[in-house]
Amino acid sequence: MDDWRPLYPFRSRFLAVNGRRMHYLDEGRGAPVVLVHGNPTWSFFFRSLVSGLAGGYRCLAPDHIGCGLSERPGPRDYGFRLRDRVEDFASWIEAVVPERPVTLVVHDWGGMIACAWAVRRPERVARLVVLNTAAFRKPAGKRLPRVLALLRRHPRTAAVLVLGLNLFALGAARAATARGLSPAARAGLLAPYRGSWKRRIALLRFVQDIPLTPADPSWEAACEVDCALGRLAAKPVLILWGERDFVFDGDYLAEWRRRFPRAEAHRFAQAGHYLLEDEPAAVLARTAAFLARTGADPD
Repeated sequence: MDDWRPLYPFRSRFLAVNGRRMHYLDEGRGAPVVLVHGNPTWSFFFRSLVSGLAGGYRCLAPDHIGCGLSERPGPRDYGFRLRDRVEDFASWIEAVVPERPVTLVVHDWGGMIACAWAVRRPERVARLVVLNTAAFRKPAGKRLPRVLALLRRHPRTAAVLVLGLNLFALGAARAATARGLSPAARAGLLAPYRGSWKRRIALLRFVQDIPLTPADPSWEAACEVDCALGRLAAKPVLILWGERDFVFDGDYLAEWRRRFPRAEAHRFAQAGHYLLEDEPAAVLARTAAFLARTGADPD
């Protein structure tokens, strides 16, 4: 297997969060930049930003429970719902950055999770960087991509495909980039989810928890974030968007721009959902410039 570890030369840190062992990165010094991943990635996804920004900023990146190098509870030992994720994130961030306002960099599920905390504590948020994500209900009339709909409608099939065959993580490693992954990058993204099916429970539960209708367990929690997102309207916002994303497509980008009309936005025509894999240098440059321009002075 290709060695991914040189791509991730960071010290692992752990914190007990609501009775679970959460892994995270804490690199550099200065104004805090908190990077929040989605499904099926982990803090490895943010390695280029951490490496590029840690010379002047304090970069923190947690792995959600069940993901990355964090503890992997069994299906009956943890809720795996949006509220569980938000409470874990809130407990973690209040412990590791107890006072100073933070820059949030969010991707995929990380947008909903981090923004759920942010709308509760807007005074703790300095600015927001959005990468192919949502913090609101899906746009009206928007259909869920066929593969995600299949996994939600057919739980036994989903268990075989996601838990047994690991096809969700493997498929994302192929379909979520426009330029393709290097062998080492692919190995790194997949490393925590290889082996036993027990290592992939969180991946399946994230898909099953997508809030689509009022009957879904996390619908109410998602609506709370959706309705309160305006509390962040005065914050500086940078939107960086891979246009070749078959899940978070142009309709989601349009909704972000409607909610934050003063946001700075950049599209990347040759990038997919894993924007940081397709355009790491450009995303780093745009993010660093945004931080400097909006007053996040490097250390």
